[in-house]
Amino acid sequence: MAIAISCMMMAPQASSSAPASRGPGVRHHFVLVHGLCHGAWCWYKAATALRHAGHRVTALDMAAGGVNPARVDEVRTFEEYSRPLLDVLAALPAPSGERVVLVGHSQGGFSIALAAERFPERLAAVVFLTAAMPPVGRPMANTTDEYLSFVGADFFLDSRVLNQTNPDIPGNPEIFGPNFMAHKLYQLSPPEDLTLALSLTRPANRFTGDELMRDAGLLTKNRYGSTRRVFVVVKDDHAIPVEFQRRMVAENPGVEVVHIAGADHMAMISKPAKLADLLVRIATNKAAQP
Repeated sequence: MAIAISCMMMAPQASSSAPASRGPGVRHHFVLVHGLCHGAWCWYKAATALRHAGHRVTALDMAAGGVNPARVDEVRTFEEYSRPLLDVLAALPAPSGERVVLVGHSQGGFSIALAAERFPERLAAVVFLTAAMPPVGRPMANTTDEYLSFVGADFFLDSRVLNQTNPDIPGNPEIFGPNFMAHKLYQLSPPEDLTLALSLTRPANRFTGDELMRDAGLLTKNRYGSTRRVFVVVKDDHAIPVEFQRRMVAENPGVEVVHIAGADHMAMISKPAKLADLLVRIATNKAAQP
């Protein structure tokens, strides 16, 4: 069952989450997907800004993420992990009806790529927020392999690789360490948000050995490749270095590129109002750099 956070009143609204620009009479639907070890909670500031501007927001927990009740050892495949997102898109009105702006962050880029392949007709735009962006015609896991080779074995500092208790899941779950989060993910974010994140992150699998992730024919030019794809470059991201962000863009011809300044990897937390404004500009097809 998909778990969507449609009301986030439990989360404090920071003063930096000023309302995003509202187009006259235009109301967009944004579907937000978190990254590795995180949950829908990480969108609370940006989601608040978008809602205050009059837009609809659905922030999702992937399976075993956030408050989703599944355990990490129960989610056997990448398809199962992404099922909350796929179910939400499948439940949208007929293809001639609502089209959403799908936003994926970090590891969430793989889930939105899969969703774009399955439901291209239901998407107005697919936004990769400093996210994994796999190219057409190659296994999605290749992007992870290339990233891990790019950053090196010592990059993740005190993050831990945990024992795999389910033999049906290839690879091992991981959990980010406090030092890694402080220096690579949240270095420009308010310290209270780092404290919040340290209490809410959960172990997660990358699924690099998953059959779907290794399928070179999964992402096609006529479906995933036909969607309007936008990559948000975050120059000060210490988790996915800007050089690797640009490498992914170069491997995806035709992708629109925009930038957000002064943000860390968690741009939805460090620059929520600026991100919300940028997403609205993308939704209204005015994706000029902020």
